[in-house]
Amino acid sequence: MFETIELPMWFVVIAAIFAAIAALERALIPSVRWFFRRRMERVVSQLNARLDRPIEPFKLARRHDMIQRLLYHPDVMQAVNDHARKEGIPENVAFQEAQKYAREIVPSFSATVYFTVASTIARFLSETLYRVRIGRFEDVLSGLDPKATVVFVMNHRSNMDYVLVTYLASKRSALSYAVGEWARIWPISLLIRAMGAFFIRRKSRGLLYRRVLARYVQMATQGGVTQAVFPEGGLSLDGRLAPPRMGFMNYVIAGWEPKGRDVIFVPVSINYDRVLEDYILLAAGKRGERRFGANISVIARFLAQQFWLWLTGRYRRFGYAAVHFGAPVSLSAFHKQTGGISSPVLAREIMAQVEAGIPVLPVPLISLILIHKAPLRALELTAAFAEVMQAVEPEYLQATPEAWAEAAEAGVLNLMQRKLIVQDGGRYVITEKGKFVLPYYAASLSHISEKLRE
Repeated sequence: MFETIELPMWFVVIAAIFAAIAALERALIPSVRWFFRRRMERVVSQLNARLDRPIEPFKLARRHDMIQRLLYHPDVMQAVNDHARKEGIPENVAFQEAQKYAREIVPSFSATVYFTVASTIARFLSETLYRVRIGRFEDVLSGLDPKATVVFVMNHRSNMDYVLVTYLASKRSALSYAVGEWARIWPISLLIRAMGAFFIRRKSRGLLYRRVLARYVQMATQGGVTQAVFPEGGLSLDGRLAPPRMGFMNYVIAGWEPKGRDVIFVPVSINYDRVLEDYILLAAGKRGERRFGANISVIARFLAQQFWLWLTGRYRRFGYAAVHFGAPVSLSAFHKQTGGISSPVLAREIMAQVEAGIPVLPVPLISLILIHKAPLRALELTAAFAEVMQAVEPEYLQATPEAWAEAAEAGVLNLMQRKLIVQDGGRYVITEKGKFVLPYYAASLSHISEKLRE
């Protein structure tokens, strides 16, 4: 019993490692988790004191707990059984597939990451790249029911949309975005997930996946999580607003109960004087496919050029970026008014507001004017610009002739620097390169094109 036993060194080392892991798991790790949990609760408590819409408990739940709650919901379990029967596979195999989807969808929100790292980066990028203007922000958001779930419904012009709206909303709430496959690349996925975003497979047609996703959306909506969605399903390739996809809205409506928490959809319209990915999107549209040709070398070269311009004192912002908030649409009020809820009808009402509210900015408007009336002299262009601006009365630009003349001059300079227009005989004309690009910007103002023809 007390005899000496010789053991190989590798066995002793492995045993010591497993013993240390067991000790950490039993003694130290729970204490560390408790420490960080308490610290997070203090941070959230301080944030909720200044936020108009406090962070809901659902958003703060442990990711493992949310995954388990999602997987064992009766709807998901029924979908697992149906999938197993349909595919002729064991139920445990179907359950593992559902588990993979749940792990892929469910975020891991960090208030510290969102309100320190993400919001700081969003503010820096937005203010560095653009002159940011906002329309009806305070009027719309200050009057919302504090107990309702708010869903921002936005047009999708650029990947800067995520950054811009995060910057604008960070003083009021934490947004949960529905993001596509592009954000699943490591290590971007870690940051995106920590910001509370949930992943969506845009092209998935599997019923099991859709059931898991639907149930998560319903859980988040019932939990009061403020969400932001792009119903077009992807970036606009031609500058126009694409027809909405019904998936997200169908999920929300299917899980909503008239006696439960109200859901308020807020139309959000975004436009830019320059979309950073414009050439990439136009090339994809010309090919007729959503395969974007950007790679890390192109992005690195672009960033290096902008940094060099900044070092040499020649950096200029890319013009205006503007966001307009439309009239909120309450699901409860819509239900009472119509006696029921039709997803297509509701989507049309919201998207009509999104389209009508798309900001009229210098570059898109000058593009629209020149496409219809070029060549034009400088005074003729400024007069046409002021005439349209007076008719649309934008809230995010100063409504004075002097401000319009200054904005028109800035828009012309933007287009000339990009060699999209040139002066020929004292008149502005569109270059061959501009004939490819200007229709993309002009298309964003299709809702006011009739005013230009009048």
